[in-house]
Amino acid sequence: MGNNEMPFLDHLEELRWRLIRSFISILLLTIVAFAFSDLFLKYLILPAQKIKAPINLQVLKVQAIFVVKLELAVIVGVVASIPYILYQIWGFIAPGLNQKEKKYIWPIILVAMISFLVGASFAYFIIIPYALDFFLGLAPQNIANNIALDYYFGFMVRLILVFGIVFELPVLSMVLSMFGLITPKFLRKYRRHAIVVFFIAAAILTPHDPTTQILLAVPMVLLYEVTIWVSFFFSQRRKTKALKQQ
Repeated sequence: MGNNEMPFLDHLEELRWRLIRSFISILLLTIVAFAFSDLFLKYLILPAQKIKAPINLQVLKVQAIFVVKLELAVIVGVVASIPYILYQIWGFIAPGLNQKEKKYIWPIILVAMISFLVGASFAYFIIIPYALDFFLGLAPQNIANNIALDYYFGFMVRLILVFGIVFELPVLSMVLSMFGLITPKFLRKYRRHAIVVFFIAAAILTPHDPTTQILLAVPMVLLYEVTIWVSFFFSQRRKTKALKQQ
């Protein structure tokens, strides 16, 4: 009985240490990011300075600046730690994978990071300036756009993170298709269901206004179509390899 339990306990111990290492990585990078928080905050405010509609960012709480800088540092720390966290996950599951599966892990991690950065950049350079100009431009001339810094920060960070995560859809499709867990036929069959889910998710994840929800939902729908093609490509590769092995 003891012999049967030890491997499981060893796995738990290994998982515990890998989680601890991941947490330490986040903590250290958060401390480093906090030291550069003024620079990150400067770039976060930059879109508000380039739009046509006038905007005045205000600090309405004594601790607001500190809280914003701390939250920003934590987010940067987590995002910067993702490669190391993925490496820890890889180290934990690698013993259960065969050699063919192992060779895909680093390309997948690289593509996942690039996809996240592309999605975050899409939000920062395209979606956010448009959204700010549109919403703030609705204010009459006799009404000033005085926005609390923490509310502005929440709006910016939510959109950047959401778009970064949404752009991971093709990567997820690639991984699942490589292991035969989804097929193009399955994705096409549930396309309509997925579109409904995307619009519901957009309503939950974005600030509660129809324009921003559409700005998120439409790329999600387009990315879903990309996932179908990605799934088709890797499904064909699986079939070709299976035929060669016969």
